[in-house]
Amino acid sequence: MPMEILWSSALTVVIALVGWILKSAYEEITRLSILLSRTREEFARDYARRDEVNQAMARVMDRLDTLDAKIDRLIEVRH
Repeated sequence: MPMEILWSSALTVVIALVGWILKSAYEEITRLSILLSRTREEFARDYARRDEVNQAMARVMDRLDTLDAKIDRLIEVRH
């Protein structure tokens, strides 16, 4: 009888330990998932995508080209 109690107790402790380890791992994975989601949101909010930057630069360059042409016309008219 005492051997059965000892075996049951040891098995209970091992199962409890494995359960606690699995619970801790699951909680850590959940925490990391939340942090990853927040990081993605902050990254999307704080940084521009490459295509957005390229579009903005193209618009700026078009405006500079227009201004350059206007300045050239003004210089030609004055001379």
